[in-house]
Amino acid sequence: MTTLVIANKCYSSWSLRPWILMRHHGIVFVEMLIPLGLPDTRERILLLSPSGKVPALIEDGVAVWESLAIMETLAERRPDLPIWPRDPAARAHARSIAAEMHAGFGALRNVLPMNLGKRYAHRDRGEKLAADVARVIALWKDTRARFGADGPFLFGADFTAADAMYAPVVTRLDTYDWPVDGATRAYMDAILTLPAFKEWLSAALRETWIVAEDEIDEEAIANFRGAGA
Repeated sequence: MTTLVIANKCYSSWSLRPWILMRHHGIVFVEMLIPLGLPDTRERILLLSPSGKVPALIEDGVAVWESLAIMETLAERRPDLPIWPRDPAARAHARSIAAEMHAGFGALRNVLPMNLGKRYAHRDRGEKLAADVARVIALWKDTRARFGADGPFLFGADFTAADAMYAPVVTRLDTYDWPVDGATRAYMDAILTLPAFKEWLSAALRETWIVAEDEIDEEAIANFRGAGA
């Protein structure tokens, strides 16, 4: 049996990454959602994930934590699926940009927390954030120019682990109404209209938990909670 341990779908960007990859590629798994911020949250997660954090993949009695490690494990065990690009040069590039996302972009994470239940007006949120967003958009454009000619995703027709790593960034730019050019918007729309993402979003909007640290201190221009179908 394959189990994926995740947290709140409205807020947990790290949980979204392996979940959307697995769902899109038809990997059958049991979802175990442990809400954040409850008295027993950490205790429950520690029973399944040695780091005390989610996501965690449990397969054949083996626990794998950290999003990239989960994706590498999935690719290793399911070589028939295009989790990474087939071409060696594209695959090396995909792993590099996925690792860059995993390790960096601190301002983007901190200033624009993932919150699928709200929409905020765009405003100046600091130079460090602007630099992070500029790097992400440049990275998307460069990757698509080099490897993405035959489809809407970073490496063309296949939705890969690299796309999964950047999916929460797409939601952030959308949530905070970040101005983008047409090519960037087209890539964002490809992620936002993916059936697996729409399934995740629908469930997220039905959640009733509120994680205060991911609710920024400003008025939202739209509130989508309760709109899930």
